[in-house]
Amino acid sequence: VDYGATVLKLRVGGKYRRDAVLRHLVDLQYQRNDQDLARAKFRVRGDTLEFRPASEERIVRVEFFGDEVERITEIDPLTGELLAERKDINVYPATHYVTPTDKLKAAVVDIEAEMEERVGQLEAEGRDLEGARLRQRTTFDMEMLREVGFCSGVENYSRHLSRREAGSRPWTLLDYFPPDFLMVVDESHMTIPQVVGMYKNDRTRKEILVDFGFRLPSALDNRPLTFEEFEDHFSQVVYMSATPGPYETERADRVAEQFIRPTGVVDPTITVRPTAGQIDDLLAEIRATVERGERALVTTLTKKMAEDLADYLSELGIKVQWLHSEVDTLERIEILRDLRLGVYDVLVGINLLREGLDLPEVTLVAILDADKEGFLRSGGSLIQVIGRAARNIGGRVIMYADRVTDSMRKAMDETDRRREKQVAYNVEHGITPETIIKEIRSIHESLRRVAEERAELQVAGKEPAELAAMTGRLEAQMKEAARNLEFERAAALRDEILQLRRLREELAAAPGSIPAEVYAAAVGDDRGSRSGREGASQVFSVQTRPNVIAAGSRRRPPKRRRP
Repeated sequence: VDYGATVLKLRVGGKYRRDAVLRHLVDLQYQRNDQDLARAKFRVRGDTLEFRPASEERIVRVEFFGDEVERITEIDPLTGELLAERKDINVYPATHYVTPTDKLKAAVVDIEAEMEERVGQLEAEGRDLEGARLRQRTTFDMEMLREVGFCSGVENYSRHLSRREAGSRPWTLLDYFPPDFLMVVDESHMTIPQVVGMYKNDRTRKEILVDFGFRLPSALDNRPLTFEEFEDHFSQVVYMSATPGPYETERADRVAEQFIRPTGVVDPTITVRPTAGQIDDLLAEIRATVERGERALVTTLTKKMAEDLADYLSELGIKVQWLHSEVDTLERIEILRDLRLGVYDVLVGINLLREGLDLPEVTLVAILDADKEGFLRSGGSLIQVIGRAARNIGGRVIMYADRVTDSMRKAMDETDRRREKQVAYNVEHGITPETIIKEIRSIHESLRRVAEERAELQVAGKEPAELAAMTGRLEAQMKEAARNLEFERAAALRDEILQLRRLREELAAAPGSIPAEVYAAAVGDDRGSRSGREGASQVFSVQTRPNVIAAGSRRRPPKRRRP
């Protein structure tokens, strides 16, 4: 309700004092900037107000004639082109932390009262340092709230700002759903424990901040839902998992098992071998697998074991790479793609070779130290790892262990049960199993498609000064996208910047408007020549980290060795 009450509504022909509109924008956490009109910024030039909504890419221009709104238009921020005429517009707050003035003033009074009470408690306990720290921080925050309506960490005062009772649960998106909504929990064996841990982890961290005077006790009410509160929203729930946990199993009214594959591929066979000489045995299995043109996955228990084993296999001439949490997301995708392409024959990992990996070329999955009970060798974890070999008709799993643990037995029994049903189904319906055929896509191709989805650059007839201005605007957008962790968009913007620079070089060599063939060659679209496209394809290169490779290169960064 409070959020909706703050919306600024403008319509053509309406009477508004311009200064009142500007003040309203400031109250909505918009900032004035006459140079760079980024999101949540506005500028004023005479009777013309321009602002960029926080949630949109277009610029809105409002033209006044005295106190009357004469015209409302939408402008392209890159080209300045008129996109649309508007009869009215609603301007929403730039942040969710917007509170009406009356509630803000009342909240400040309550916060200061809580501060005095808490500081008194700390001083009574002889903790003057914590009391002084809390008073200084809270006093500064209240001054910011009075002056600008916002402060860093304002969410920690949300209980007072939303006028909630102490200990009451916060409002969430789930409160806006209808009573009978359907909730689908994917990979529920991982998701449910994470929801349980959200509140507990948040509580533990904030109790430390409160205890040492960094936050008021009311900050504890800025929290996720407890799992019990989360459950209160349940009406219809579908849990999806290859290894459902006890929570889902106990509460499920009906269980639907979907382990019959359209290709007829059955779950892999499992062999248990002793740990004595396991590396030599693994090496022989890997070489036999590679000779058949197939791939292998090896799982270990620690990062060091994964790196050391990969180094050892590499020294013996095996094309191998390791994969664990220290490898960034984009590089993981490239490593997995390289495995499918044959750049590597073996991938050594820990906990990433589980849910979601679909690698039809893999026929061997080796699990080292399978008898070491724990999170990485639980029944569910083993079933997930075993499933990585279930995309190829020749899939098989080798567990290296000196004893068969309860988790191993559970995983083997469940795999055998599924395999029996799959084989029986294939026999009954005359299905001949076939290995999954899956296209191998490049992450760079995905980035290229994102770039192509953007509107074609409007550069025909532009002069060098105009191209320079366009380049500057694109650079600002690229930096903003990078700050927001929108890396694909940032990469697409970077490519456009490089295209514009090439066009400026062409103009410098031959003044005048840009010929169509030059534009096509620089952009590398379907209208350009083959050489033009090849030239443009070499533009893509990531320089953010020294171990990330330019597009088209097949070398991987050297493996890190521990001293």
